[in-house]
Amino acid sequence: MFSDDVFLFFRAIEKETNEVASILKTFEIASGQAINFDKSEVFLNRYASPAIHNLLSNILHVQSCETTGKYLGLPSMIGRNKNDVFRYIKERIWKKLQSWSHKSLSKAGKETLIKVVLQAAPSYAMSVFIMIPSRTIDEIEKLLNSFWWGANSNMHKGIKWMRWEKLAISKLEGELGFKNLSAFNLAMLGKQAWRLLTNPNSLISIIYRAKYYPDGNFLNASLGHNPSYTWKSLWSTQHLLKNGTRWRLGNGNTIPVWGEP
Repeated sequence: MFSDDVFLFFRAIEKETNEVASILKTFEIASGQAINFDKSEVFLNRYASPAIHNLLSNILHVQSCETTGKYLGLPSMIGRNKNDVFRYIKERIWKKLQSWSHKSLSKAGKETLIKVVLQAAPSYAMSVFIMIPSRTIDEIEKLLNSFWWGANSNMHKGIKWMRWEKLAISKLEGELGFKNLSAFNLAMLGKQAWRLLTNPNSLISIIYRAKYYPDGNFLNASLGHNPSYTWKSLWSTQHLLKNGTRWRLGNGNTIPVWGEP
């Protein structure tokens, strides 16, 4: 359930669909709140036949859709092709570059636009339990590199005098200090993973502990069988937390002395 939306999950068979339709009708009679079927959709997995699509859509009186779309700026569901799911981030950056390509910008101006505007575009998705695919990040960094060196964004002409990895080195070490987006993504996910450790009574911590590490904590959790994409993203930061955290002793009662160096 979201602010004004609800996802209902059930098997794509006629019996369960009729049951859901009956529940919705009962809810409408009991509450006096009518469901807007014009704004409602049914989404079936890729194995469902067109006949099943038509049957279930007619029972529920809603349209069948190809994707669940976005909610609060993020994909509601993530399929196998992660690059297609997150392509919208690259396209958003590309559109901004197109609007700037005809303008004459100084190096200082380009640096400010890259750091403040372009590199901020994927920050929201990166901070909400999601690991952006490495291919998508590579494509974004190539766009930024081309923009920095003044290459034509339409024809991809021009010389890139230095790799993006070099430009992403800190200014204290003599480079420009652009973000390494992969490292930034890990850092943001590590912050969320740290919350699982330090707020064990929060709802998200309780859910993940019950499913992935019922007898331990995040630091000793395994990836598990058929994990969600969100859990894969969080679990990828486990080595960062292991290397970067230290015990604050206190009375020492909670420290597993046989398992910690």
